[in-house]
Order: sequence, then C-alpha cells, then structure tokens
Amino acid sequence: MSIFETLMLVCFGVSWPISIIKALKTKTVAGKSPVFMIIVISGYASGIMHKLLYSHDWVTILYVINFILVSTDLFLYFHYSKKIETVNKNL
Repeated sequence: MSIFETLMLVCFGVSWPISIIKALKTKTVAGKSPVFMIIVISGYASGIMHKLLYSHDWVTILYVINFILVSTDLFLYFHYSKKIETVNKNL
C-alpha cells in the first residue's frame, strides 16, 4: 500500500459525487464525455484486478468505490441523454 496511491484515489473520489449531484439537480449532462468515463472505469477496473491478483490490501475498497461512482455518473449520462433526445424529437 502506498500513501500516494491512497491520496490519489481519495482526491479522484471526491470529484465524482460532485458530478453525480450536479447531474441529479440539473438533469443535464452537458459537457460530460461518456468515452472519458468509460476510460476511467477501465482504469479503475485494472487497478482492482491488480490489487486482487498481486497486492491485495484495503485500498482495493477505494478502487471499488470510485468504480461505482463513475459507473453511476455514466448511467446518469445515458439516462438524461435519452430524455433530452426524446424532448428534442417531440419539438
């Protein structure tokens, strides 16, 4: 376990709830990139696999939490994108 790895995960982890709350409040996903979120999710999945296979410690929990948060943000992106498309079609 590295204190720097832990700090990185905590710092990144703070930003995702802010993004999720903003999406829930505004019901808009302007400026969000699903490709970016998928890349980040892949990175967290790789970190989880590394921890499970080679360096199992409690930091794995931080990877899992971040993975869940980004996945939630990605879900909201697709959820609200579909609603916007439906509204635009009806106009």
